[in-house]
Amino acid sequence: MNSKKFTVSILLAVVLVFFAFGMYSYQERVKNSQSDKVSQAESRLVRAHSPVLGPANAPVTIVEFFDPACETCREFYPIVKGLLKKYPNDVRLVLRYAPFHRNSDLVANMLEASKVQGKYWAVLDAVLADQPLWASHGEPNLYVAYQSAVRAGVDLNKALLDAQSPAVIAALKQDVEDLTALEVTKTPTFFVNGRGLPSFGASQLESLVAEEVAKIKK
Repeated sequence: MNSKKFTVSILLAVVLVFFAFGMYSYQERVKNSQSDKVSQAESRLVRAHSPVLGPANAPVTIVEFFDPACETCREFYPIVKGLLKKYPNDVRLVLRYAPFHRNSDLVANMLEASKVQGKYWAVLDAVLADQPLWASHGEPNLYVAYQSAVRAGVDLNKALLDAQSPAVIAALKQDVEDLTALEVTKTPTFFVNGRGLPSFGASQLESLVAEEVAKIKK
């Protein structure tokens, strides 16, 4: 091999090495970027203030973005609680607010404030049970919703004061920011261990939960 061909071969080898290194670096940057996006998305699913039902360390987490005035959320509530009953040690529910309906943010504030009195789940049960009485989408009757909370054992005056606290306001603000970042546009929206439903429906939710539970049983 003459010196000219040898030089060309060396240059070609150098180019190939740099190309391979460049491709590797690009793939690593893409992978790291994707990992960062996944991590950011996962961090937006569960916050410290989020209400949790079920074992705190359950390996399967259902995150539900819900609106207390949403009829479909009311229909799904017993379905979700049924999944918790079916998998009592493996599944937990984390609720996030998505107050899309008129004035439902005020009901969400009151729900969040009821935590201070240790009445969150009792109030949620009552508010959803009475939803047909108060949640007219044209003109929701907040008085009726608040009376549902009273029947659940809440000191309403205290709850309404607590609903204006910086902590409650910040919690609702954070949920709205997260649902926007996650592109949640309807309620209920579910994530199971970070995975969205392939299509909306009770059977799809049940199947996805069963799939995630099966993974931890292997």
